[in-house]
Amino acid sequence: MHARMTTIRTQPGKMEQALVIARDSIAPHAEEQQGFKSLVALTDPESGELVFISLWETKEDLEAGENSGYYEEQLGRLSSVLAGQAARENFEAHILA
Repeated sequence: MHARMTTIRTQPGKMEQALVIARDSIAPHAEEQQGFKSLVALTDPESGELVFISLWETKEDLEAGENSGYYEEQLGRLSSVLAGQAARENFEAHILA
């Protein structure tokens, strides 16, 4: 299993809007991608920081979205609520429970 962690900062008062975009627009597109398993959002309403963690069956599945432009397209859906640049990191994931 592999994971992508994307960290963004939202504009003041835009956290809920970012979550709605992720739930209603990004998640359905993610579900159509080969090897996609799950999308989780971690929020810090005080700072406006939002961390998305997506889980993928294989490293190739995770990288396919980056190579095809899919990742940038999904990030673009959040452009109206972003404050600054997104940070992306990839990891091996181990489900423990």
